Amino acid sequence: MASVGIAIIGGGIFVKEQHIPAALASPLLTIKAIWSRSLKTAEDAAKEVPEAAGAVDLYSTDSGVGKSYEDILARADVAGVILALPIVDQPAYIEKALAAGKHVLAEKPVAKDVATAVKLISYYKQVSAETNASLAIAENFRFLQSWAYGAEQVAKLGKVTGFVVRMNSMMETSNKYYKTPWRTHPEYQGGFLLDGGVHFTAALRKLLGPHNAVESLIAQTSLVSSHLPPVDSINAVLKTKSGVVGSYITSVGTTMDAFEFDIACEQGVVKAEGAKVVTVRGLGKDAVTEEKVFEKSSGVKEEVHAWAESILSGVPNPNQTPELALGDLELMEGMLTSGDQDGARQKLEYQHFV
Repeated sequence: MASVGIAIIGGGIFVKEQHIPAALASPLLTIKAIWSRSLKTAEDAAKEVPEAAGAVDLYSTDSGVGKSYEDILARADVAGVILALPIVDQPAYIEKALAAGKHVLAEKPVAKDVATAVKLISYYKQVSAETNASLAIAENFRFLQSWAYGAEQVAKLGKVTGFVVRMNSMMETSNKYYKTPWRTHPEYQGGFLLDGGVHFTAALRKLLGPHNAVESLIAQTSLVSSHLPPVDSINAVLKTKSGVVGSYITSVGTTMDAFEFDIACEQGVVKAEGAKVVTVRGLGKDAVTEEKVFEKSSGVKEEVHAWAESILSGVPNPNQTPELALGDLELMEGMLTSGDQDGARQKLEYQHFV
């Protein structure tokens, strides 16, 4: 089967450590070009591509005539682009690629806020009707077996009766991601809570399923560690359309450490802790506990290969729709907005995309 020619747009940490290896691992993709703001960054990213993979052309803002982002989009041998750029910049690059008829796999979040995301999706629907270009959002948590397995176990245990999410960690100033300027001085709501947080809202939404979509919430937010503005901690109470109430507690600026999603059901409990899922079936002394540990993975290779398959088949992967990413973003934005408004209840509109 012929491979799909793609360009990598961006030259940051995640591109070098995840996107390029993932593209190289898929027999359906061939990296034709890399673009970054600076030629040096593009050159550094290109070092991750072995000579055996073929020549990779470099483009950048400072490379002069014929080497711009628009020049990549004009190439007939580039059918798609993988985009990993600062959150506030990415939608404009997505729109240009779609207008040029290129398939797009864009890193999460889909946009800096719900309003921008809704406009982007509307634009995508309009343009894709003319160009057949597709927009996929890269939420790698949806390609991790543990979350899918956890959701299956929840569905087998009857009605959901409650849930608790606890995620606590410290984003230290020495962390490689902290050192990227657009993250250190965020131009979007929530800072690190939004950037990484959509992974976890995606995970929760996956576990709860469509019958327990979050309908409204209240939250308080705070800044615990001064180097993580504007806020680094959320304590929220979420209510689903089925009437279930659960809590969502997270901080990226605390000395506490936790990563657990507990879903209580009529006939047991599912505790998802990343690669490990513990299922308790039954109640009291008759309860049976099963622990399943999955191979640790980022899920990026799986998501990139799935995107390649969707290009060739012409059928978007259901785990990569921009509407799903909109739901992930809305849930996080709702908690941040409620915190900004001292706990005012927020009603959600897009949680039915599950």
